[in-house]
Amino acid sequence: MTQRVLFVCTGNSARSVLAEATLRAWAGHRFQAFSAGSQPAGRINPFALETLAAAGISTAGLRSKSWDEFAGATSSPIDLVVTVCDSAAAEPCPVVFGDFVRTHWGLPDPASVEGTDDAKRAAFAAAHATIRARLVAFLALSPEVWADRAALEAALDRIGVLQSEDAHGG
Repeated sequence: MTQRVLFVCTGNSARSVLAEATLRAWAGHRFQAFSAGSQPAGRINPFALETLAAAGISTAGLRSKSWDEFAGATSSPIDLVVTVCDSAAAEPCPVVFGDFVRTHWGLPDPASVEGTDDAKRAAFAAAHATIRARLVAFLALSPEVWADRAALEAALDRIGVLQSEDAHGG
């Protein structure tokens, strides 16, 4: 049975979309990956699409959508919710309710970077590098960890602080 994973942020235009598309590309046979926002921007940031395309990851079917699509009584249940908002920057994180495992993988919003297109590309590349590092660790979790909710929550929280080598570079 595939696990249903929902990545949630505020705008659903950058970080959550990068995570959704990457997990789907890397392990779509093991996980159903989705993303949503509490206040969706209504469009995917073009630099997010460019970053995914540069990594060879399909952008087909990606769209900015509301958490409400996953919270309704007729919605299929979600197994894991990962919030990716940046509480370190006092960015409000959506509050999600339900009987699922939840974890927080805070990440600075590359869409908030101002300046040249190259600076924006670098911010998206750094965010995607961190997401990829976290997903590598996520995909390495053993079936035993998945079978123990407390162990899974602890492992997911540890993954949420991982950084990538290129996430800090220029």
